[in-house]
Amino acid sequence: MSSNALLAAAAILPFAGSVLAGALPSRARTPAAVLAGLVTLASLGCILALTPQLSGGNTVVHAVEWLPSLGVNLVLRLDGLAWLFCVLVLAIGALVVLYARYYMAAADPVPRLYSYFLAFVGAMLGIVLSGNLIQLVLFWELTSIVSFLLIGYWYDNAAARDGARMSLTITAAGGLCLLVGTILIGRIVGSYDLDAVLASGDTIRNSPLYLPALVLVLMGALTKSAQFPFHIWLPRAMAAPTPISAYLHSATMVKAGIFLMIRLWPVLSGTEQWYWIVGSAGMATLLVGSWSAIFQHDLKGLLAYSTISHLGLITLLLGLNSPLAVVAAIFHTVNHATFKASLFMAVGIIDHETGTRDMRRLSGLWRAMPYTGTLAMVAAAAMAGVPLLNGFLSKEMFLSEAVDNMGDHPIHIALPVLATLASAFTMLYSLRFIRQTFFGPPPHDLPETPHEPVRWMRIPIELLVLTCVAIGLVPNLTIGPALGRAVAAVFGADAPTYSLAIWHGFNLPLVLSMIALGGGVLLYVLFGKRIDTNPRGGPWLMDRLDGGWLFERSMTGLTRGARALELWFGAERLQPQLRILFLAALLAALAAGVARGLDLFAPGRLTPFDPAFALMWIVGAACAVGAAERAKYHRLSATIFVGGAGLVSSLTFLWLSAPDLAVTQILVEIVTTVMLLLGLRWLPKRDAAIPAPPSERARARRRRIIDLCIAAFAGLGLAGLAYAVMTRPAGDGIARWFIEEAYPQAGGRNVVNVLLVDFRAFDTLGEISVLGIVGLTVFALLRRFRPAPDSLERPKQQHSHDAYDRAREGRKPGDTAADALLVPRVVMTWLFPFIILLSLHLFLRGHDLPGGGFAAGIALTIAFILQYMACGAQWVEERLRIQPIAWIGLGLLIAAGAGAASWLFGRPFLTAYFAYWELPLLGKVPAASALVFDLGIMVLVVGASALMLVALAHQSLRRTRSAEAEAEAEPAAEETA
Repeated sequence: MSSNALLAAAAILPFAGSVLAGALPSRARTPAAVLAGLVTLASLGCILALTPQLSGGNTVVHAVEWLPSLGVNLVLRLDGLAWLFCVLVLAIGALVVLYARYYMAAADPVPRLYSYFLAFVGAMLGIVLSGNLIQLVLFWELTSIVSFLLIGYWYDNAAARDGARMSLTITAAGGLCLLVGTILIGRIVGSYDLDAVLASGDTIRNSPLYLPALVLVLMGALTKSAQFPFHIWLPRAMAAPTPISAYLHSATMVKAGIFLMIRLWPVLSGTEQWYWIVGSAGMATLLVGSWSAIFQHDLKGLLAYSTISHLGLITLLLGLNSPLAVVAAIFHTVNHATFKASLFMAVGIIDHETGTRDMRRLSGLWRAMPYTGTLAMVAAAAMAGVPLLNGFLSKEMFLSEAVDNMGDHPIHIALPVLATLASAFTMLYSLRFIRQTFFGPPPHDLPETPHEPVRWMRIPIELLVLTCVAIGLVPNLTIGPALGRAVAAVFGADAPTYSLAIWHGFNLPLVLSMIALGGGVLLYVLFGKRIDTNPRGGPWLMDRLDGGWLFERSMTGLTRGARALELWFGAERLQPQLRILFLAALLAALAAGVARGLDLFAPGRLTPFDPAFALMWIVGAACAVGAAERAKYHRLSATIFVGGAGLVSSLTFLWLSAPDLAVTQILVEIVTTVMLLLGLRWLPKRDAAIPAPPSERARARRRRIIDLCIAAFAGLGLAGLAYAVMTRPAGDGIARWFIEEAYPQAGGRNVVNVLLVDFRAFDTLGEISVLGIVGLTVFALLRRFRPAPDSLERPKQQHSHDAYDRAREGRKPGDTAADALLVPRVVMTWLFPFIILLSLHLFLRGHDLPGGGFAAGIALTIAFILQYMACGAQWVEERLRIQPIAWIGLGLLIAAGAGAASWLFGRPFLTAYFAYWELPLLGKVPAASALVFDLGIMVLVVGASALMLVALAHQSLRRTRSAEAEAEAEPAAEETA
């Protein structure tokens, strides 16, 4: 395979595997694990196969045009730094897959877990391999969304739900800041391409937009990597299953922010702003995390705050503006991923085999679990920085950089002192973890009898611990080549000289390291027993630094602010909100007109007066006024008047030579009218026998006058806008360009359809996605909503003004809507095939003549509606088997697939192709790839429209049957009485 194919396969395989895993049965635990393992190993194999091409600082780039007019393309870019992070993501991911197979219970829907897991792997690879800043932000936010699903996997657990909500809130907010920051960087550089950005360091640092861009980018990185004060989400995320915690908080989720800071270090660092922002955040996080970890009684809580501490250490190194500190940061990132993943898995085994993670209940486990205990002790020693393990080497480099950056400023002098203190805290909580869990008296009163796990569950820990030992003993042979490629990718020809030797002589960093190790042991001897027996888990300050207090206080403040805004600007009724919106739009229009001096009413050629057209609009205006007036008394007639006004609008489009809009409008009017008729039964009944008090009538009259004024001003505004558009010269806008280029560039004579499926197809794709979401939302709301019983009942002796109710009075329980409306059922049934033919006709002619996918989809929906009205819901769904949700998904897949097919030919997304084909009997016929995109529109419109209408019909049918049952029960009850 070519390098481009290998790179694309590595990025795509996890997403494809996620879809396949999600389709497996919920009990298919082993097949899902095998699938996830094969996918991660296959992606890892693709990355490893590209290793020879990265020698000498080379990169492998695979680019596909996406939005070339905006300078945004889909670019996969693999260099030494990306290679190192890809290997971390995939190698540890494969071990987590194996571990999760034996950790998860048989009752858990494990395929869903692996589906989310593989999607997260793909999102992380997307971040690491992105060669475009906008593309990186898209995958960045995708990791936030998928991590929300992973953390909240046990959604019946309140802690999991709260942790998922907290992580999504904080990291997604940081992602929005990152988006704005990358846009500013793209504005400075003139391109979003990563190679162009990395070559423009001086330009970015000298720009007046540097500081806002820096702050916004760092907001994204610091929130994702759990830096103080945004660290609060990570301890709450421990509610996720332990395999997920091991993966998210060792090699992936929290390392995304670290990767971003390393990736952009050459262009954003080197300034005082970078030093103080990044360095201060890293130091604060290092101290808060290490201090908080000391007082945790939950094993996963201890590892969570330990992770925060080590992330702060890496961030502090990146903030020192030293190339050697960056080397140390990259090195410690790898070391932390290995020993922290193994520790999380060891804690998972302890929890799995004993039933608890509380260190106050655990002791002496080494007797029952010697192998697991030994592995955990080696990993904890690596975390503490004990010599001959990988953590010792990177800690030595950290202390060396702290000493080298010591200056005359008091903060600079305190740097090595604080670094040594934090290292002592690390030794303290590592020693506490080992001593409290594996030594001491035998455990008692545990939920489960402790014992060693199955062999395969321990293999991932053994491999990770072996890696810690191997890197600590022979770093140049193990991590040396990979670290060298990563450093070369960051610095290029300016890469610093560094040494991975185990012994550098007796120097100050070694002395500080020994002081930290000895100080940690001494602190545990002095205070360990008091910490172990403290029921609160720490001093008062811990309550303010934990994962919930700060967040809940912030959310409370935001809620109070939102309530204040609601009190100021909110209203229970729709009319006041519309008035605010109308006033805002009016002020915006006036401001634009005054600021830019827009000449809306430029003189132009007017159309001669036509009495027929004026009469038609008088009828339309009368329908609109009648709808507003009759809505007070008779909703059915008001709905009919609304349909009459819509019919006049359709005729207007036809009169003004816009048949495409006319066809679409008349079809939409049919569907919306049926929807309104079905929704009438949801509205509360009016009681005309009880007159309203005079004060209420006065308020109602005042509201109607205000609404009339708003409607008049809005109508006049739109009329003025339409007049301004239609009287201006045709050459002033872009309409002429679309008319002239529709056929040469898109092969279509219907300009409206060409706009929708070709020139602005990306907008259309977003719009149909929104339509599908709306359909699903309406279905979910109506499925869960149940009207109050009093809204179903009509008081006795009340006169009904509803013609539909009068038609229902003679119905039997089995009658259909067609019987009630006195429409022949056979007519509505036989219309079905003819409307299908009409729908196909509108679809096939849409590219050249009035029609298109949207109109065809609405027409096909009308065919289904008629069948529901004629034969009833049960008959239709048993024979036609309509599955609207499947139609929505299929429509999106067809539309997106039609756009993605252009990539196969090296063209941008949604690039259309057209040609003329010679067909037997038919001769030369036009063929455009946009027809496939239009098919996706048609299928989705059918699905979304049918889903909403079927939901309404089912609810109305349920209400009708309820009322009929009550009506039949009343005489029987009277006879019994």
